Amino acid sequence: MQFQRCGCVRVRFILLCAVVLAVGIGYYYHIQIRSFRTQYLLMGAPSERKEDGTHLDYRLESWFNAKAFADKKTMTPWGAPIIWHGTYDPVERDEFYKQRNTVIGMTVFAVARYIDRFLKDFLETAEQHFMRGHRVIYYVMVDNASKVPAVKMPPERTMTVIQIPKYPRWQDISMMRMQHISELIEQRIHSEVTYLFCIDVDLLFIGRFGPEALGDLVGQLQAGLYPVQLKDYTYEQRPQSAAYIVPGQGDYYYHAALFGGRPNHVYNLTRGCMAGVLKDKALGIEAIWHEESHLNRYFLEHKPTKVLSPEYCWDRMPRSYIKYPRIKWIPEEYSKVREN
Repeated sequence: MQFQRCGCVRVRFILLCAVVLAVGIGYYYHIQIRSFRTQYLLMGAPSERKEDGTHLDYRLESWFNAKAFADKKTMTPWGAPIIWHGTYDPVERDEFYKQRNTVIGMTVFAVARYIDRFLKDFLETAEQHFMRGHRVIYYVMVDNASKVPAVKMPPERTMTVIQIPKYPRWQDISMMRMQHISELIEQRIHSEVTYLFCIDVDLLFIGRFGPEALGDLVGQLQAGLYPVQLKDYTYEQRPQSAAYIVPGQGDYYYHAALFGGRPNHVYNLTRGCMAGVLKDKALGIEAIWHEESHLNRYFLEHKPTKVLSPEYCWDRMPRSYIKYPRIKWIPEEYSKVREN
């Protein structure tokens, strides 16, 4: 009996040690995976790597000051930086990307009366403020190429005009933008630029919009819904819609007027949003804010690696936290620019 009792004690002791070891190993790998995930999210774009694959500037703290403000959020819960004026050194960011021969693309979508009303001012102010000193390709998508204005640009900045079809409703124009962007990325953009921004034409650049905004997947906070509470975000609320977000879920409300990233990431975003649009269309419904609702659903499932503060797309309303606006909305006067 004594021998059996000792044997049982030994077995229990061995089992206990095995459990402790398993828990220890599990915790170790949990920490390692979490650390790797954090580094991956903060490492920045692949262009910030040497040819041998090692990182030159993957540490966010090497260029981003997350403690710049006590009254503004500068980091998302998943560790992505929220870019405000004062959280980075613009000279350092410019030099960093110039050394890597970065090429930045921008798509802008102008159809019908939007060409005459907005396009010239948009392009001229972009030339004054968007990625100054860097190589830029504008991809101007229009339904009447003969109306595209001539804008003077230096040799390292070029404009490509793409003819697109006319659409009967402005809602269709808005939602089909995603399809045209994804097709253009697949056809040519993926081999021509390092990063891509997709920006609405009814905006004016009024301040520096530099490479501090570049990242693998970039989302823009909607100025009109910042910093309101989650319950006030205007997400799609019908469960049958592909854009539906369960009440209580969500991180931020993102603006579809501006998004960007690496071409492959923007391709996945636009394809994902368009798939949602088509799914809704098959059911005879449209999301409350059209492609913007689908964009917010996409960002819920695919977190941006960089988030732009409302400074980068300001709604012109007086706001104490807007110190250095980069883009401002233009009053659209829908009755004058929308044909239906």
